[in-house]
Amino acid sequence: MVEVKNVTKSYGEKKVVNNVSLTVQKGKITSFIGPNGAGKSTLLSIMSRLISKDSGHVYIDNEELTDQNNSELAKKISILKQTNHISIRLTVRDLVGFGRFPYSKGRLTKEDKRYVDEAIRYLELESMQDQFLDKLSGGQRQRAFIAMVVAQNTDYVLLDEPLNNLDMKHSVQIMKVLKRLASELNKTIVIVIHDINFASVYSDYIVALKDGEVVNQGPTEEIMKSNVLEGIYEIDMDIKEINGDKICVYYS
Repeated sequence: MVEVKNVTKSYGEKKVVNNVSLTVQKGKITSFIGPNGAGKSTLLSIMSRLISKDSGHVYIDNEELTDQNNSELAKKISILKQTNHISIRLTVRDLVGFGRFPYSKGRLTKEDKRYVDEAIRYLELESMQDQFLDKLSGGQRQRAFIAMVVAQNTDYVLLDEPLNNLDMKHSVQIMKVLKRLASELNKTIVIVIHDINFASVYSDYIVALKDGEVVNQGPTEEIMKSNVLEGIYEIDMDIKEINGDKICVYYS
């Protein structure tokens, strides 16, 4: 379980994350939603220790994040940032293999290679595993980066806009993979996501942020209500139920 208690982060005079407290349930998918500039990505980075907090606490399995060893933390938490730049020329398989670095230190064992194979298969990258990243489309590269995170095999997986550059088919594929990781392998998934309907269909819990603060959080069905979403996004929201899922209509 992840517990965030009274976390604040400022840049200059602006509080990007303001006294945020929340709990992420183990073995579930939790989505962070909210308008641009709400503090979602900053909070996710604080939860992975990519950036420091100004005050407050983050606990992973009841242990304060700042007290944990770097190498051990990398076996517990994996994160995929919104933008990823690699300066060296790598194949898809090379990149996915980097996910095993906390264990292999660059020398892949037979077990490491098994995790790499499984991640490549999960993301349907077998046909392009030997291609160089700079020859792939943006969506294909995104799937390769997600496969790298899957190969890391951590209990906690944090993803910042994992559906960037993906078409509808592969967006659904990614979300189904994440659902399997949670339901079959008890992984705890936290994602920053802009598509309300993907959050609704695939998340167990939703945390809504606005202006650096948590304005709503709870089980998905409690957040997927017109009055709740209208307060977050300040536009009209119409909720329809389709095949048991709550779908938000906001185009008209």
